[in-house]
Amino acid sequence: MSAPAWEIGEKLEERTLPPIDRVQLIKYAGASGDYNPIHLTDDAATEAGLPGVIAHGMLTGATMGLLFSPHLEYGYVKTFRSRFSGMVFLGDTLRVGGRATEVEEAADGVLHVFDVYARRGEDTVASGEVGFLVYGD
Repeated sequence: MSAPAWEIGEKLEERTLPPIDRVQLIKYAGASGDYNPIHLTDDAATEAGLPGVIAHGMLTGATMGLLFSPHLEYGYVKTFRSRFSGMVFLGDTLRVGGRATEVEEAADGVLHVFDVYARRGEDTVASGEVGFLVYGD
């Protein structure tokens, strides 16, 4: 595999992730320190007026970063902005994808900017912008 050379308008291969499960939420709570009970227990979620446990927003956002994991030997995620527009529940399956919107030369390589999304069915639950810097020679 060679270093990526994305062009403006090029789409990233969409990925379908495994369904969200309670173990994933517990592990994320431990890693992030976010033990808000609406992410962990049914009773707390329903007491808060939710139909059930919801995934951490930042976990949903992080799923969009998985698009770049295969390319980390060639660069790194330099910038990452996200917006949340929907809730993710236990059992939901997310699809993540994106499209290149900018390419610019930088002192340390080439910066590729992408619009990215996380979707549950046809609903976008998170979107954002990722800048991935491909190392220069």
